[in-house]
Amino acid sequence: MPELRIDPFPSPAELNALWSAAWSTPDAPDFSRILPRSLAHIGAYHDDTLVGFVNVAWDGGIHAFILDTSVHPDMRRQGIATRLVREATRVARERGAEWLHVDFEPHLTGFYRACGFTPTAAGLIKLA
Repeated sequence: MPELRIDPFPSPAELNALWSAAWSTPDAPDFSRILPRSLAHIGAYHDDTLVGFVNVAWDGGIHAFILDTSVHPDMRRQGIATRLVREATRVARERGAEWLHVDFEPHLTGFYRACGFTPTAAGLIKLA
């Protein structure tokens, strides 16, 4: 079972490799600008290789947000994403967040409900 690390600051190469595999896109966002502002981020490591990741963004107050839950395709269906989200929930609570939000596509409803999230109505504006 992969080891979970809190706030590991993976290298851009590690994040790009995971991101490309997990999202089928060539480049990850520039996490060097994102992670220092995050409430927390959790990495899952198998034999010192990053195989899973979740970021917990926040508003600087009581609201935190699960973003970028990613698991390498070769490591899926082993409970890694669930462990990442549960650990992110624990750390966010420990660091003072009172609400943890997540946006997801309909096919992930069962996963996020199993992680303890309840449905809410929300709004969205596409800016770009």
